[in-house]
Amino acid sequence: MQQFEYQVKTGSGRTLKGKLSASDKSTAMEELRKRNLTVFSLQETRSSILSMDIYIGNPVKPVHFIIFCRQFATLIRAGVSIVDAVRILAEQTDSKPLRKALVEVGSSLLRGTAFSQTVQDHKKIFPPLFISMIRAGEESGDLEGTLDRLALYYEKQHATTEKIKSALTYPITVGLMAIAAVVYLLWAIVPQFVTMFQSMNAELPAVTKMVLVLSDSIQSRWYFWLLGVVLLVAAFQIVKRTDRGSYYIDYMKLKVPIFGKLNQKGSIAKFSRTFSSLYASSVPVLQSLSIVEEVAGNKVVAGYIRNAGDSLRQGKPLSEPLKKAWVFPPLVTQMIAIGEETGALDQMLSKIADFYEMDVENTVDRLKSLLEPLLIAFLAGIVGLIVAAIMLPMFSMYGNI
Repeated sequence: MQQFEYQVKTGSGRTLKGKLSASDKSTAMEELRKRNLTVFSLQETRSSILSMDIYIGNPVKPVHFIIFCRQFATLIRAGVSIVDAVRILAEQTDSKPLRKALVEVGSSLLRGTAFSQTVQDHKKIFPPLFISMIRAGEESGDLEGTLDRLALYYEKQHATTEKIKSALTYPITVGLMAIAAVVYLLWAIVPQFVTMFQSMNAELPAVTKMVLVLSDSIQSRWYFWLLGVVLLVAAFQIVKRTDRGSYYIDYMKLKVPIFGKLNQKGSIAKFSRTFSSLYASSVPVLQSLSIVEEVAGNKVVAGYIRNAGDSLRQGKPLSEPLKKAWVFPPLVTQMIAIGEETGALDQMLSKIADFYEMDVENTVDRLKSLLEPLLIAFLAGIVGLIVAAIMLPMFSMYGNI
């Protein structure tokens, strides 16, 4: 296969650029014309390191992928063929990586390749859950329903993730502001009073001495502080890259006061929503658990899911090992057990996801109303302590006049 770069004009008048894989130039030209595109230029490209697409993390933003899934489901429901739907979505999406992938998917579809196989060739763009559900949808003949479930899944997942992020953003911002205010006071304000304190020839309060020592340290040995911050960040990143270190970091995320419960509820909602979507799409249970383990986002939760899969392979109920996992409350395990007994596991999982997604939303709203005055008081207390350390000797001096 050869790679070709092209510039074309769509029927709506939009100009597109992209790459296409084909056996030769004439085949590439024929494929572009089959899509009713007016070809301006078509040139073969040579592979090099500079021309390679290198992605760090997920190259497609969640919002763009949600829109893609929802529009794809709408087009299929309207009777549009998969080939035409992919072509239309490639023209409309604002995500360049997704557009490039969809153009290549469209080329593979024209060659007769199954849609699930074409998306599997672009694992950087399409996550394992999407690929597995699409394959199951093709096999069951319910691709439209599968796409609807995918759109709903990513919408719910994105909303829950954004809620948790919004709860964490405010305290992090206030914390950074507190650090910046303290550094500024110790660097620029406190040194202006040092000479005056020295001329007083009086015993300074302990808090004032402490603040003066910190101020002198930051001014004269600032590079040690900077080096310390860099080393702490580097050490954290090194520990995070190890299996044991990342496990304990994820464990602390679930155990940290206040936010631990929020992270736990978010993990349960993600587990339930993902498992429910896969199960409802007729993806085999063991394969579903493997995917859920992969997308869990927390190694502690993933470990308990792995144990549940091992238990299921031995012929035991899914709920049995989950009952021993402190991450999953009794409500979750009891509803899963009922779902297994009644044959309505996907419905029970969906209800669990709905409950915890709503719980996360309510918890975030409560945290915001509670944390705002507490963090403002914390910031005022830190700044007030430094100001008081400066003012106390001055009050003593005026009192002796």
